[in-house]
Amino acid sequence: MKVDINSEKRSVRRAYRFSLLAIGAMITGLTLVMPEIGIIEWIGLVPAAIALIMICRDESVRRRGLYGYGFFFFMCFYLVNYHWFINLYPLDFIDGMTKSAALAVIAAGWIGLSALQSVVGGLVFVLFGELVRGKLAWRFEFLGALLFAALWAIFEWTQTLTWAGVPWARLSIGQTGWLIGAQSASLFGACFVTFLIVAVNFFIAYAIISPSKKKLLALVAAGIFVINTAVGALLYFGYSDGDDTVKMAAVQGNISSQEKWNIELRDKNFAVYEKYTKEAAAEGADIIVWPETAMPYDMRVVSRYASRLAKETGTTILVGAFTESEEGEDLNSMVAVLPDGSIHETVYSKRHLVPFGEYVPLRGVFEVLIPPLTEIAMLDSDIAEGEGAQIIELDAVKIGALICFDSIYDELTRESVLEGANVITLSSNDSWFLDSSALYMHNAQAQLRAIENRRYVVRAANTGVSSIISTRGEILCSQGALTEGQISADIHLNESKTLFTYIGNSFVYLCIALVLVWLIYEKIINKFVDTAKKK
Repeated sequence: MKVDINSEKRSVRRAYRFSLLAIGAMITGLTLVMPEIGIIEWIGLVPAAIALIMICRDESVRRRGLYGYGFFFFMCFYLVNYHWFINLYPLDFIDGMTKSAALAVIAAGWIGLSALQSVVGGLVFVLFGELVRGKLAWRFEFLGALLFAALWAIFEWTQTLTWAGVPWARLSIGQTGWLIGAQSASLFGACFVTFLIVAVNFFIAYAIISPSKKKLLALVAAGIFVINTAVGALLYFGYSDGDDTVKMAAVQGNISSQEKWNIELRDKNFAVYEKYTKEAAAEGADIIVWPETAMPYDMRVVSRYASRLAKETGTTILVGAFTESEEGEDLNSMVAVLPDGSIHETVYSKRHLVPFGEYVPLRGVFEVLIPPLTEIAMLDSDIAEGEGAQIIELDAVKIGALICFDSIYDELTRESVLEGANVITLSSNDSWFLDSSALYMHNAQAQLRAIENRRYVVRAANTGVSSIISTRGEILCSQGALTEGQISADIHLNESKTLFTYIGNSFVYLCIALVLVWLIYEKIINKFVDTAKKK
């Protein structure tokens, strides 16, 4: 029997490349799940970077092959980041949900969402492969490090543009366990931190496989890391908060979604919030934040309970509740109940809703393909999106409210700060995550928002994690998962704005410009020059 040696070599080579891609993807993914090892993120991507460079050097790998490698890499990465979907089983907080239907929903969430992100992620590999095989890369191959870093930053940014893109697994989350590395987000945003991380990993990879330029490329990688660390230290230790302060508290009732929707438990549930609101008030809190839809009822019920409590404690209570738009649609809102029992005229409503949780995109399609996925929402009808930042002004305190999913979209916090917010409140309902890593990854997003805009964040979650976060991204105090209680701290009311607040994701536009210039040079200018030479 004749053995095809070349075929065996190709199989071994593919297996080796896939292994390196998987190792790099999973190590990098783990640093997001466990930010305490976030320093590893600066080298964790190296195996995958080596594999990708080797793949691009192999001219036999065409676009389809590049896409396949890219899809595989990002699937490994996202499967690690979304593994917490498993903790949702058996979805017993949804009435009528069978175990088989729960498995289908969880698979659609974990594998489906990972695949949805990877479908786009695969294009990053294709575009990179196309560009680094051109003349520019032949002369300066190491510039591929900057190119891939730019492509990844653009990829993260595009996830904020549609319901299908979820910017949950941003690389900058891995730096929340080592806050010095994340401080440059206050200059150019979270995508800039991602760019630096990817660039360092790729420069190291190029140094490993390019012996002739090993020292130079290693110095470039080290230089980027050292400069970011030095700048981060200056920003971390050099920033000064404003002098004006207010004491604020976050109450965590540890009441699950299933319990809070039970009308028979309404009085019992309110008693929990009453207990810890009074405790926070006794400790001197002036403003007390409750979680998202802490009272999932209309304003009449909210007034009956919260207004009396605000009067008794002499505090302002931010209550998560449902309101109604002018068109009669339900809104997921935060209302401020003032010390005299009245409701503040400004009401904030959630701007970025959770697909399949608060509304069903492409409802007709999913009702046919995955019917249980359309039944997860707690309401019978879709919730409407809120409009604008809607700053709640309480004398010197100007509150920029966010609700749950809002916090993973950096532009929403930035918009609130531009509208005048000097403190950010974040009410969330993460009860279906139980005590999984999703709770802490979601809280890490709030840390990034605090750094980007230098605003304190007061985060209240139904079952945790509730936290108060400083302008440096430090968690000053927190209430653990699946516990009840309250936390409070003095909040500095900062009025100054960061560079990121002013320019937003302009750095991403520079990345887009870099890719476009590279593309034009390779696909248009070079072809024109070659044609002219032939003539």
